[in-house]
Formats: sequence, structure tokens, C-alpha cells
Amino acid sequence: MINHSNENVLLDDANSPDLNKKLMGLISGDFVLVTDQLKDASYQIRTRGFSEHPIFVASHRSIDIGQLLIASNELTNAWNYRASYLDEFIQRELIGEDSIEMFKENYRNPDEYCCLFVVHAEFAGFVYIPFPED
Repeated sequence: MINHSNENVLLDDANSPDLNKKLMGLISGDFVLVTDQLKDASYQIRTRGFSEHPIFVASHRSIDIGQLLIASNELTNAWNYRASYLDEFIQRELIGEDSIEMFKENYRNPDEYCCLFVVHAEFAGFVYIPFPED
């Protein structure tokens, strides 16, 4: 995870091998169960003009970011998924003003990848998981 001088900034270099292998392993089995809903929600967020940068918050516990999209055990999934986007992360100072451009540069094509903000135990960071091809 990249920590900037702004202590409120949570940015991760996209899929850094050290931290994200474990997270991707934890979330990927669950992600398969909800991928269609997340892909559709990403499309809706973008086409309705809310944001070009949808972010989905994945956690086991209740997190007050975004709107609940899929509750745990709703689709036999273990994680909660909440729909959000870049502007909310900026407003909540989870991404500092000085890191917006870095976030946009690292943001992957939302038609191909899901941007997850994973909160697990004491860790919180961004993970990009490819959507399965149809």
C-alpha cells in the first residue's frame, strides 16, 4: 500500500503482488458469485452519469461507505458489497486531493475490471479483479 504524506490517503498500487495476492485469494471465490451484479452496477453508475470511476466496497463487517448492493449470504456470498465511486472517497478523505490523478492513472477499464476497496481485519486497500469473459 502506498502511504502519502496525507495520512488520510489510502491508495494501493494496482494489484501489488505482496499485499494483494492474499486479498485476491480471499475475495476471488466470493467475487465469482456476485460478478454479474457488480458488472451491471458498474455499467449503471457510468451510463447514468454518477461517475466514470465506480468503486465497490467489500467487507465482512458493516462499513458506512456507499450504498449496500449485495448483503452477505444474499447470493451465498460471504462478503458485503457496497456501491460507491471516486467522489465519495474524495469527500470522505479516503483519497486525498493530491492523489486523485494517481488514482485515475491506476484505475483499470471498468468494462474489464472491478475496482474493489477491500476491508479485511486491519487492512483496507484497492484491488482490481478482472470480470470473467462472457
